[in-house]
Amino acid sequence: MSDNSATRAVIDNEGRHRFELPVDGQVVFASYRREPGHWVITYVEAPPALRGTGAAGRLMQGVLDEARARGVTVTPLCDYARAYMKRHPQYADLFAPDAL
Repeated sequence: MSDNSATRAVIDNEGRHRFELPVDGQVVFASYRREPGHWVITYVEAPPALRGTGAAGRLMQGVLDEARARGVTVTPLCDYARAYMKRHPQYADLFAPDAL
């Protein structure tokens, strides 16, 4: 089950080409590239103080919930993003065909 509060908290910073999740005055982010019909997640970064807190997972949940809402698939180039999607089978349908 998805927590929609993560989706609402994720910000699409189009100018910086990244999704952001503010947490305790810091920002976890996922850099992306948009292509027709899908998003390519190139990098996920959490500040050292937020690593291991679940912040990056909440970010990914929000990004993937937004991808589903917009009807796009996702190509996770980043190891973290790929591992997150594989660990959460509820997002299996979002893998772009070239990402499998």
